[in-house]
Formats: sequence, structure tokens, C-alpha cells
Amino acid sequence: MKFMKLGSRPDTFFTTEAVRSVSSEISSDLTVQVKGSRYLLHKFPLLSKCLRLQRVCFESPEKTSQHQIVQLPDFPCGIEDFELCAKFCYGITITLSAHNIVSVRCAAEYLQMTEDVEKGNLICKLEVFLNSCVLSGWRDSILTLQTTKSFPLWSEDLGITSRCIEAIASKVLAHPIKMNLSRSYSRRGGRDDVSCNGSESLRHNKPLSKDWWAEDLAELSIDLYWRTMIAIKSGGRVLSNLIGDALRIYASRWLPNISKYANHSDSNSIGKHRLLLESIISLLPAEKGAASCSFLLKLLKAANILKASSSSKMELARRVGLQLEDATVGDLLIPCVSKTSDTIYDVDIVMTILEQFMLQGHESPPTSPPRRIKGGFDRRRRSRSAENIDLEFQESRRSSSASHSSKLKVAKLVDGYLQQIAREEKLPLSKFVSIAEAIPEFSRLDHDNLYRAIDIYLKGHPGLNKNERKRLCRMLDCKKLSMEVCMHAAQNELLPLRVVVQVLFFEQARATMSGGHVTELPSNIKALLDDPSKTSASFTNVTNVTNDDQWSASGKISTLKMKLNEDLDENYVDGNGRSKASCVFPTRPKRMFSKLWSSNRSVVSEKN
Repeated sequence: MKFMKLGSRPDTFFTTEAVRSVSSEISSDLTVQVKGSRYLLHKFPLLSKCLRLQRVCFESPEKTSQHQIVQLPDFPCGIEDFELCAKFCYGITITLSAHNIVSVRCAAEYLQMTEDVEKGNLICKLEVFLNSCVLSGWRDSILTLQTTKSFPLWSEDLGITSRCIEAIASKVLAHPIKMNLSRSYSRRGGRDDVSCNGSESLRHNKPLSKDWWAEDLAELSIDLYWRTMIAIKSGGRVLSNLIGDALRIYASRWLPNISKYANHSDSNSIGKHRLLLESIISLLPAEKGAASCSFLLKLLKAANILKASSSSKMELARRVGLQLEDATVGDLLIPCVSKTSDTIYDVDIVMTILEQFMLQGHESPPTSPPRRIKGGFDRRRRSRSAENIDLEFQESRRSSSASHSSKLKVAKLVDGYLQQIAREEKLPLSKFVSIAEAIPEFSRLDHDNLYRAIDIYLKGHPGLNKNERKRLCRMLDCKKLSMEVCMHAAQNELLPLRVVVQVLFFEQARATMSGGHVTELPSNIKALLDDPSKTSASFTNVTNVTNDDQWSASGKISTLKMKLNEDLDENYVDGNGRSKASCVFPTRPKRMFSKLWSSNRSVVSEKN
């Protein structure tokens, strides 16, 4: 820290009965009352440097009195600042630094200690010290800027705040290696104490990291921090990801444990943190990846809890959508604090994020190369060389693959998220299905995780009717289920019968093909797997096309066919008003499917 000493005389101020006086052979002829304190001083040294005191004494009705009393009711600073100004008038040694430069400068301005009164007056010396010493140092600039909070109007009028911000921004925009006055570095053992009218005590020339400034700026209040970051961003020399890291550091410093405000009644505290949060959001760089997806989602959680504006939430959702593939399931578990919703997590905002992800211009999966027409490419490309065409195609394929890869990651993320929210008893089926169907079908290479999410939802919502269970399972593609999941699904009594049938047929066909008996699925089985609505017709054709080697459990298949037909004919009842299906099968039919499953698999094993 830099400091400056003015004056050469020893301190002769003393206190007697709560009155501050100056030890002198000349009796006091001026009493100054400021901030509830009284000072017994002398007119000559003070009036020769303080224009305001001159005018007050001249305008005083008791100006002919040998001892005048002056009151300063609107003095903007503390009594210690007035005393420093008074000591300067007496030539007593005073010490100035970044800690008191602002307050003394405001006091000197109030007392009008200008060059018009006397050459080399206090204001002139303070300005020289501020501009040449204080603002040239990193730590001193930050300390000075922090002290302006105590005198906001005076600091703005005198230009101290703006000068501090400009000085800080210029140092951040400079090459980091050239700066070695970071406060965080000083806390690790470095010092940079320098006397402005003396010699340098100690200086370290250790290089710092690129974001050495972020931790130091995090000590600023949000209004000063916002103005400083705007100045840094406008310089255009700091990478956007460093700006994002700085905002993350600041948020972690001032927005800890936001969850405690979820049911908080202190509106002032919530309003203060909401303003801080929205200011941070407004500072986020526009570039994709400037702030990590995890950090953005943490801000979104805080925005929900602090009831931030809808525009702030939408901006965060848009930014998260740009890089959703980098998120984790835990990041998406955003608590819901809306009084109109009974769910634990905010599913609506996640749906908004998914919509934004799909709107980011992502292309379809990689496609095949352009077709050649009549021995060459189409007419628009004939003028280009074959090499250029190949390079363009490779580049297009790479960019398309990257887009497709992000969709694959998001599909896994969504399925994991569905497994977490499926446990909520009050989660509507429509929202669960909307989340599941928000991503394109091709992005799910397998449906194992989707099946697990559906299974969890079925267990957590036993009151679903048949149509609701069918609606839930309609998005499940049995062809994309693994062997292990198929075994579980075949014995899952919560699934609609049609799904179980599809699982059994597909797995039987897959087992048959893997045994080397057929090289391709029969057309009727293909139709069954591709179009579930043709299930009944496919049953009829299967027993006719397949031979005994391929389907050894034909009798059980016939029974399965009969049960399926009964399930499809939901309106068919007997004379007593009971469903035919319940009459024929008084016990649980899924256990029969399990036996059929094991029987079919044993047949395949014997064939092999």
C-alpha cells in the first residue's frame, strides 16, 4: 500500500473535558463544532487555507468578537477527517493512504481548501497523490473504490469513483504478467508497501494467472462491481470465459446458501439478493461457453428461489439450452417454489430449456454423401474439383456429427432426469411424457433408461388407468431394449399387455436370428414390431409362417393370441356384465408370459 506524509511538526492536539485543543502559546480564538465535537483552534492557520471558514466567520453576526464559534452541521465526513485537515493547516504531520484519501478529499472539498486560497493547498496535494500513486496500484485502486461507498455523491461529483474504475479496468486489460499487486497474492505473503514520497519497501515480481483479478474484484459491492465489469468488457481484450469465471467467483462470494430463502419472509433480504442475481445475469457474455452450464443452472435455481423476473429466467434457460449437453442430472433438479404447483422440481423450466436446445440450429444425424448424377455431381458443383467437394463433405459431416453427438448426450441426460422426477407422486403424466418426447427419436440409441423411468413412474402412480398406462408406454420402442431389460419387462405386471407381447415377440425373433436359424425376420414379425396396431393380425400370421424349429411354443402363442384379442376388445363383456378376459384368466396372466419367456429361451439354447 502506498502512503504519503504531509507536514513536519509533531502532533500537539490534546483532549480536555471532551474538547479537542492545540497546545500553543497563543490562546484559542475559534471554536468549531462538528459532528457533536468541539475544537478550540486558531483563526489564522485555518482561515488562511479554508475558504468556507473564512466566509462563515465573515458572515457571522459575532464577527467582531475576539472568540468566534463556527458550526458545520452538514460536514460530510467524520471528525477524524476534519482533524486531519486542521492538522494540515497547522503544519502537523499527517499520513494519507488508500484508506483515508477519499474521506479527506471530500472534507477538503467541503472546507474549500483550494489553490485560490493558498498555493500548495491540501486539495492539490491530495489530487497529485491520488492520480500518481494511489490509482497506479492495483490494491490501492480497489481499496479506494471501496471507500467511495461511504461518500457516494461526493465521490461521484469529484470523479473519484469513475477514476478508480478506469484505473482497475486498465490494469485488468493489461497483460497479467505485468501486474503483481493482487490482494489475493498479498494474502499469500507478498507485500507492495510503497511510500509515495519515500522509497519502495518490497516488491515481488511473481507472475500471476490470467484470472488473478477476479477474486479481488469479488470484494466490491454489486453496483461498483457491475460498473467495473462493464468497463472491463468494453475493453474487448479479456476472453469471455475469463469474464464468466469472474462472475462465478463473485456469485459464490455473495450468493451462498440461497436455498435458505425458499421459505424466507424477509422481503428486504430477498430483494437485495434478487437485484444482485439479475445484475450478474446481465453481465454474462453473449458467447456460448463463456459460463459453464453448471454455473448457469445454479443461477437458474437461485432465480427460482429469489423469484427473479421472467426475462432473467428465460435468458438463463436460453443460455443453458446452448450447452445442455454439458449438464448433469443433478444440475437439472431445480426446486419448484411456485404456489400453483405441488411438484418438488420445476419441470416447466426444464421443458423450456429442452425447447431452447432444439431451437439452436442443431441438424439431423449425419447423412450419406451427395449422390452422383450421370457420372458426376449435380450441375452446381461441376465447376469445383473433386478434392474440394470431398473436403466440404467431410467438414459438413464433422459439424453434423457434433450436433448429433450433442443430441445423444442430451437424450441420456433426459432419461436420467426422468428417472429422478418419476418418483414424484404429484407429477402429471402429461408433463412426464412431454419431457420424454421433447428430444428426437433418433437420439435414443437404446430405450433401457427410458424403460426404467417408465417403470419408476408406474410404481409411483398406481392409480393410472389402462389408457394412461398405454399413453405412457406408447413412446417405448421394444426393438431398442437390451436382453436384461426385456427379461424384466416380460415379467412386469404394471405394463400394458400389448407392450409385454411386443417384448416377447421381438426377443423371440432376436433369439431365433442369433441361433442361426434365419437370416432375416419374417415380414409379419417385422410388421408387428414396426406397427403395434397390427398386433392381432400378426399373431394370426406368425403361426402360419414359422415352422416348429423356429417357434416350438406354438400352443402357448395361441393362448397369448387369445389373451391379446380379449385385451384389444375392451368393450366385449358377457351377460353378467363381466369382462370376458377376467372370466377366462382369473389369475395374473403376466406370470404365464414369464413361463413362455423361459420356455422359448430354453428352446433356443437347445437349438444352439
